[in-house]
Amino acid sequence: MQTGSTLHDDRTGVSALGGLGAHAPGRLLPEIWMQDGAKRVEQAMARLLCAEHDGETELMAAMRYATLHGGKRTRALLCLAAGALADTPVHMLDDVGAAIEMMHACTLVHDDLPAMDDDVLRRDLPTVHVKFGEATAILVGDALQAHAFLTLASLDAPGDNRIALVRELAQAVSAEGAAGGQAMDLSLVGKHVELDRIVAMHRMKSGALVRASVRMGALCAIAEDAAHAALYCALDRYTACFGLALQVVDDILDATADTATLGKTPGKDAAAQKPTCASIMGLQAARHFALDLLRDAGEAIAPLGPRAERLAQMLQRANAYLFKHAPCA
Repeated sequence: MQTGSTLHDDRTGVSALGGLGAHAPGRLLPEIWMQDGAKRVEQAMARLLCAEHDGETELMAAMRYATLHGGKRTRALLCLAAGALADTPVHMLDDVGAAIEMMHACTLVHDDLPAMDDDVLRRDLPTVHVKFGEATAILVGDALQAHAFLTLASLDAPGDNRIALVRELAQAVSAEGAAGGQAMDLSLVGKHVELDRIVAMHRMKSGALVRASVRMGALCAIAEDAAHAALYCALDRYTACFGLALQVVDDILDATADTATLGKTPGKDAAAQKPTCASIMGLQAARHFALDLLRDAGEAIAPLGPRAERLAQMLQRANAYLFKHAPCA
């Protein structure tokens, strides 16, 4: 990976994402498809998590609270972007995106618990265990995971496609994915570690679900076989860089941003003595690292041409977010 480069020209605002930037022919308007896509996924979650099924408990109300109250919907949008590349039917993508967001919410609810990261704010609201109690929060995470898999198993799609999607999501949250990454994260608290261990942890804890989100958008319509090996290789390179970049940005903002920007408690990593890319590299080096990763992600999908435009626009969005909330010192 090259160093010292930038993905963004501060003077012109033009991105250089492997030829898929602001002046690409037939460029889509990202604000339109992203807003529309996030709204459709939100509607799908509201439909799939039906409040009428709550019975005598608060479980479904707490599940809806955990999923339907904001969020950037980055993982769902990545799924939609990859689905556009694969010509996946929109109605299928909406439900797959909803399943991914349910699983993401599951990891956040459990991550916020006192036994984990012990946070009281998420998306500018009290965390689920603060509002509904720890026992309900644990059940919310468990139930959201189950509903995510139920959603995928019930898709109007061939059985092989549904199996591939279930396998992909399960792998992302397994001991080799988010669960293993969270365990590693907890084991590193208070320790002096090398950067490569932090990177490995991030690739599991948050990167695995980013990888799955993109792959699932494509797997809805395109089998992962020898004929499509180049496509999935490009997507995996893209997500390896993009997923890590998102976490590096999160590390930077935890150290520099306020509660209004984060929607959660800032400074948690330092207070908990958790090593991060930002604490090991320093803020400016971490910022350049994130920019290099975003650029490398753009280069990974450049061979896919204009059909990968929405994936490129997701990089532009992350790049703009970084420049807005963590400008150069």
